[in-house]
Amino acid sequence: MKMPSDGGERKPLDIFTGITKMLLVTPVEFIRENVVEAFRGKDGERPVYYHRRFRRVPTIDQCYEGELVCQFEANEQFKRDKQVDKQILRIMNERKTDCFNYHLDDRNVMCAKVSKEYEEAADNFFIKYGDLPVSCDVLDVYMKQKHRLIWERRQREKGLLKDE
Repeated sequence: MKMPSDGGERKPLDIFTGITKMLLVTPVEFIRENVVEAFRGKDGERPVYYHRRFRRVPTIDQCYEGELVCQFEANEQFKRDKQVDKQILRIMNERKTDCFNYHLDDRNVMCAKVSKEYEEAADNFFIKYGDLPVSCDVLDVYMKQKHRLIWERRQREKGLLKDE
């Protein structure tokens, strides 16, 4: 077979490659361009495939007393938020450990910022989730927050706690 463009014969491997591309690659490119890209949205915004975005639901204090569906959704959101907070804290701990291992001699100076951020995040995690049973739900956490706010208000009234 003579091709006018290259002036020589086409090799069987070139023929096989062309047919394979026509049969396998072309339909995939067509579907990607006409279906997948159409659903991605305007402005070429590419969603990150490994981040699932859940719609924020009302919190437990916004649910009415007998609204079981709202309470269930708030509890599921609480569980997701707790898992995210745990993973953030784990990643921050890994960063602190890596920094300490990398800067063996100057770890107090070089890793001060990372260590301070981790300690602050760990304190905030404990304030929110500490002293709670493993099987706690969103109502337990809400009651803990309510009791902490009441305690802080009473301590301010006594003058033992200063406003920040």
